[in-house]
Amino acid sequence: MSIQNAEQKQTPWAVIAIIVAAIIAFVVYYYVIAADDKEAPVEVATSVVAPEPELEIETTPEIIEPEAIIEPAVEDVVELEPEIALPTLDESDQWFTTKLPNLTWRKELLKLVVTDDMVRRFVVFTDNFSQGTLAYEHMPLISPNTKFTAIEAQTENGTKWQWDESSARRFSLYVDLLRSMDSEMLIQWYVELKPLIDQAYGELGYPDAEFTEVLHSAITKVLDMEIPKAQPELVRPSVMYKYKDESLESLDDAEKLLLRLGKENLLVIKSVLLEINEKLARAR
Repeated sequence: MSIQNAEQKQTPWAVIAIIVAAIIAFVVYYYVIAADDKEAPVEVATSVVAPEPELEIETTPEIIEPEAIIEPAVEDVVELEPEIALPTLDESDQWFTTKLPNLTWRKELLKLVVTDDMVRRFVVFTDNFSQGTLAYEHMPLISPNTKFTAIEAQTENGTKWQWDESSARRFSLYVDLLRSMDSEMLIQWYVELKPLIDQAYGELGYPDAEFTEVLHSAITKVLDMEIPKAQPELVRPSVMYKYKDESLESLDDAEKLLLRLGKENLLVIKSVLLEINEKLARAR
């Protein structure tokens, strides 16, 4: 065999070997190297995307917290109230003397007010009045200059005494004073002076009692007072007059005082005290 023939027979096998080697190299590259290159981006994508939801969850409560911190500060400011400087009970008359002219536009009627120990007078008189008695020595107003009078008439059965409506005029100035007072200011003064009022009430032997209840009771006594339809008839067994009607004579001293005020005056007082009582109830 010649050398040329031998080379011709070996040449196809060499080509086949090269092709097979190339195929094997391609397979190794595709399944090993190329596969590794494809998996690498998946790992990078998951490592970058995963932390993002955690950052959104962590930052959400930080937006709400500042509002929760501001709200209590606003409430604290609203609840602050200025302190009221009060005089002592023994020195309270000067407080009243200074402020009384602001209470009414009828300043000339302030001469009817007793300006001595005013808080104690108010407490003692109100407490007695609520129980049906009159503490004349503790009256907060001066007594009228004129006295009660009755109309005397002669009948077949003897002398008859009739109620004189004109005698109620002696209380007209007192009613005008009450009607001219600023009810809002009265309630404000009562609330401000409540510690002194409670102190004065405690001096009467009621250290734990509520004086406002006593005041309500006294006002209710006036509001519940019935006004007789006809002028009451009187008798005079002695110097003092008495009511002929036993139902009127059996009234306590406070209720008899209300009768002596007269129908018109009592209606005005009822109207004023009704307004004061309602405002006092709201102020508690």
